Amino acid sequence: MSKIKFFSGEHIPLEMHKVRIVQKLNLPTIDERLNAMREAGNNTFLLNNRDVFMDMLTDSGVNAMSDNQLAAMMVADDSYAGSETFTRLHNKLKEIFDMEYFLPTHQGRASENIISQVYVKPGTIVPMNFHFTTSMAHINVNGGTIAELLIDEGTKVNSDHPFKGNMDIDKLKEVIRTNGREKIAFVRMEAGTNLIGGQPFSLQNLKDVKKVCDENDIMLVLDASLLGDNLYFIKKREAQCKSMSIREITKELVAQCDILYFSGRKLGSARGGGICTSSQKLYNEMRELITLYEGFLTYGGMSVREMEALAVGLEETMDEDVINQGPEFISFMTDELVKKGVPVVTPAGGLGCHLNAMEFVDHIPQNQYPAGALAAALYIVSGARGMERGSMSEQRNPDGTEVYASMELVRLAVPRRVFTMSQLKYVIDRIEWLYANRDLIGGLKFVQEPKTLRFFFGRLKPVSDWQNRLVAKFKEDFGDSL
Repeated sequence: MSKIKFFSGEHIPLEMHKVRIVQKLNLPTIDERLNAMREAGNNTFLLNNRDVFMDMLTDSGVNAMSDNQLAAMMVADDSYAGSETFTRLHNKLKEIFDMEYFLPTHQGRASENIISQVYVKPGTIVPMNFHFTTSMAHINVNGGTIAELLIDEGTKVNSDHPFKGNMDIDKLKEVIRTNGREKIAFVRMEAGTNLIGGQPFSLQNLKDVKKVCDENDIMLVLDASLLGDNLYFIKKREAQCKSMSIREITKELVAQCDILYFSGRKLGSARGGGICTSSQKLYNEMRELITLYEGFLTYGGMSVREMEALAVGLEETMDEDVINQGPEFISFMTDELVKKGVPVVTPAGGLGCHLNAMEFVDHIPQNQYPAGALAAALYIVSGARGMERGSMSEQRNPDGTEVYASMELVRLAVPRRVFTMSQLKYVIDRIEWLYANRDLIGGLKFVQEPKTLRFFFGRLKPVSDWQNRLVAKFKEDFGDSL
C-alpha cells in the first residue's frame, strides 16, 4: 500500500514511482487567468492548455505512461492487417479478462457507438446504475431511453456507503416487469461511476444484477473505463474480496458480463479502446461496424504504438501499487478539504476529488449553473482547470425546458503519476480561500448553447460583475502572489 504513517503521525500517500522526464508548467497571473476565462466563454473545456497551470479537467488520455509503456511503443508492427501488435494486445486482453473476442476502437465512445447502433432500437430501454454523458447520447440518438437505477445512497453527497455505484436490484426487476424484457436492449453497469464522484459498485452487486439478467434473458454490458479504481475499492472495501488478488477479482467480475467495453485513455493509461466478449455471435453482430467506422479489425482506429502501450498498461493495471495511486491521492485531497470544512463528495471515490457546488455556492440557483460557475471561479483564483459535472452536463428536454442534475459537482481529476504533493496542496489552499470568499461567486448563463453535449462547446457569461470583485479580493489578500 502507498499510504504510510510518518513520525509526526500524519498519513500521507507515497508516490510509488520516480520522475525521470519533466514537462514545464506555466502559472499565468490572475489578470491573465481572468482574461483567458472570458475568452473561453466561462467553459473550462475551451481554455487553451498554455493558460492552465494544473489540468484537472480529466484523467482521460493524460495519465503518465510508464517507462515500459514508452519502450513498448518502439517495437510496434505497422502492418495494416494481421499486425503482431494486435496479437499482443488481443492476447493480453484474453489473459486478463478471459474473453475470447476483441474489437478495437479509437476510444471509449466509439465502442458505445458500435454497441448502441447494434442493440438499441427505437422504443427500447437501457437500465443502468447511472448514465454517462456520451453513453446516454448514443442511446438517445438510436431511439432508446435510459433508466437510472442507482441505489438511493448513490446521490447522497455525504455518506459512508462503500459502494455508492451499486444498482438497486428491486428497481431493476420493476423496470423489466413494467416494460417487458423484450423492450430492454441491455443492462449497462458502469465501473467507477463517473458522474456521481467516481463511486464504485461491489462484486456482489454485479452478481445480483447478472442473476436478474439471466432470469430474463437480457444482456449485461460493462463500461470498464474506470475499472482500475473499481477493482481497488472492491479489494479494499468488500470483505469477501480482501484475500483475493486483483487478477482474481477481475476475472470473477468480468465473468458476469456478456460484453465489456473500455476507453484506453483511462484503463491502461494509454489511448484507444475496445469491446470484448466471449460470444462469437455478439462478436459477429458488431464487427462489420468496426470496419465501417473505425478501421480494419486489427487496429480499429488506433495507432499500433498506442496499442503496444495499452497492452503494457493493462498488465500494470493488475498491480495494486499502480491502481492505488489515484484513489490514495484523491482520498488525501478529499480528507484535507473535509478538515477545512469544504463541502466535497464522501467517501472519496476514484477519478478525482469532487467539490459539492450545491453547498459550496448554495446562493446560486441551478438555472445559473452553480457547478460551472464554481469551476470558472476556481480557475481564476488558482489556474487549476476542473470540470463541471452538474446541470450544464445535462441537455434540455425536447420542449426546451431545463433538466436539472441531482448533484452539482466540480470534478478535480487527479491523473495518475502526474502531480506532486506540493501541487495538490496548492490547489487545496486556493479552494480553502475560495470557500471563505464564496459569497463573491455569482452565476452564469448561456450565450451559445449547442443542442447536444453542450458542456463541451457551449459559451456562457456571468450574470453580474462577480468575477471582477473576486479578482479584487484575491489581490487584496495575496498581493503580487500568483
